Amino acid sequence: MPAARPDTATPAPPAAPAPATHPATLPKVDLLLLAVSIAGISLSAPLISATAAPALAIAFWRNVMSVGVLGPYALLRHRAELRGIGRRALLLAVAAGVLLALHFALWMPSLRMTSVASATALVTTTPLWTILLMRLLGHRPPRLVWIGTCVAFAGVLVLTGVDMSLSPDALLGDALALGAGLAAAGYMLLGAEVRRTVSTTAYTLVCYATTALVLLVVCLVGGVSMGGWSAGVWWQIALLMVAAQLLGHSLSNRVVRTLGPSVTSTAILLETPGAALIAALWLGQLPPVAAYPALVVILLGLVLVARGGRSRT
Repeated sequence: MPAARPDTATPAPPAAPAPATHPATLPKVDLLLLAVSIAGISLSAPLISATAAPALAIAFWRNVMSVGVLGPYALLRHRAELRGIGRRALLLAVAAGVLLALHFALWMPSLRMTSVASATALVTTTPLWTILLMRLLGHRPPRLVWIGTCVAFAGVLVLTGVDMSLSPDALLGDALALGAGLAAAGYMLLGAEVRRTVSTTAYTLVCYATTALVLLVVCLVGGVSMGGWSAGVWWQIALLMVAAQLLGHSLSNRVVRTLGPSVTSTAILLETPGAALIAALWLGQLPPVAAYPALVVILLGLVLVARGGRSRT
């Protein structure tokens, strides 16, 4: 998924400035960290698909664990800020948490209904939904961004047509993944607004706590099993939290300061082929031959969107 995907957002310490005597070493280090980030994010979708627990329960516990890791640091270093958050910022952070819960509630079940490759490609359309939402708010994106959006949606149509021929469940999984991408776009926009006045640490704690609470209510109302699994399942959920959030998005948040948002977001598009490769080797999931051109078209469109966004800055 792209850098801004919400599976996302555990804050990382600010990147240290490069030593003046070795200006060329930092980019190499950050490129390595970016590669680790992509590997961690790519592992998340196959890991969710392989974990023998309800998807909504996995989403709940993943966020609870994230709050458990983030909470002590946030309460120790940002207690005064948390107490002083304004009403508007607090409401926006809570709304972002609700949208993040919706994202998880749609995307994680989609991984059980369609292929990992399809679900991952469709959920990474978050930048396209973001562009469309910003257009509704009066922003005018560059022409290349619109071209990329059209190209990517053409790939989406081809991919969903392929999955429609496979089974109704696969098509429904595609729809859930697309909806998850849309929810993530709303989460991103609200988060960007909150972070104008609130630190990433404080915002993320409020957001993740809200997400966990919403998912808990959904699980209880839906009668979703919340435990009773083997130790191996719990280790898989913990690994998901570490891979997707601590190694995945925390590292991408760190390197974006030196590599730039365009390079970082474009590189994270490698999550789609990365997740597809892991799913093929680990789970034996091989997408139909007709799906590969559609995946390529979606990635091409997203690259154009990223390049168009860079040309605007």
